[in-house]
Amino acid sequence: MPEKREYKSPKKKRAGKKPVKPDTVQAIRLNRFIALSGVCSRRDADALISRGEITVNGKVVKELGTKVSHADDIRYRDKKLRAESLVYVLLNKPKGYVTTVEDPHADRTVLDLVKGACSERIYPVGRLDKATTGVLLLTNDGELAGRLTHPKYKKKKIYHVWLDRDVTKNDLTRLADGVELDGEKVVADAVAYVSLDDKTQIGIELHSGQNRVVRRMFEVLGYDVRKLDRVYFAGLTKKSLPRGKWRLLSEKEVIMLKRGFSE
Repeated sequence: MPEKREYKSPKKKRAGKKPVKPDTVQAIRLNRFIALSGVCSRRDADALISRGEITVNGKVVKELGTKVSHADDIRYRDKKLRAESLVYVLLNKPKGYVTTVEDPHADRTVLDLVKGACSERIYPVGRLDKATTGVLLLTNDGELAGRLTHPKYKKKKIYHVWLDRDVTKNDLTRLADGVELDGEKVVADAVAYVSLDDKTQIGIELHSGQNRVVRRMFEVLGYDVRKLDRVYFAGLTKKSLPRGKWRLLSEKEVIMLKRGFSE
């Protein structure tokens, strides 16, 4: 008798390796179409529509909830909009790259590192200064970007900080109690030594979205930040992602971000 062979089902393709595609046949809301084009979030798109800044097939449309298809000629400031596939790229940012994509004086931007990621136009979500390394999300999903950066949603960020000298326990307490920046009290949700053997290294968790917030908090206390690495942002980490490299988010990660499961 011939030898029986064990049946093996074909391997499933890994999720999240393809961009999330927009609806191509069904009618969709005009504000969603505008968000998919990368102009802004759905909420901001509603404002553009209400102000009469959007035309559909040559006519100004002000009615919220209007539905359109990809065959319609939709324009903002007389520029035709195209709804792109949604792309989500996670980068482990190295030192020396800026996250402002329109800086004429920047010799290197984070977009240089993700050129091969997709054909769509993607932009950084939030900012990391030139000397800061770590987790950075880039996408063309304007609605999600707006939610992740808006102070209302208070997304969690964790940093590994290297200082110029030992940080005292008293100053750790001051960070947890809050320090004043620009007239606003900024509180560290958690702060601790990374290692008791080296008190120049601190782990700090924040929800504040202020510019250069970590560096400025330590500067207020008289410390100089020698190195700063963001290890966590809104549920995303740089685990197994070498410095300067990128990867597409998995479908599970995209769903997590959109449903607000991340902190």
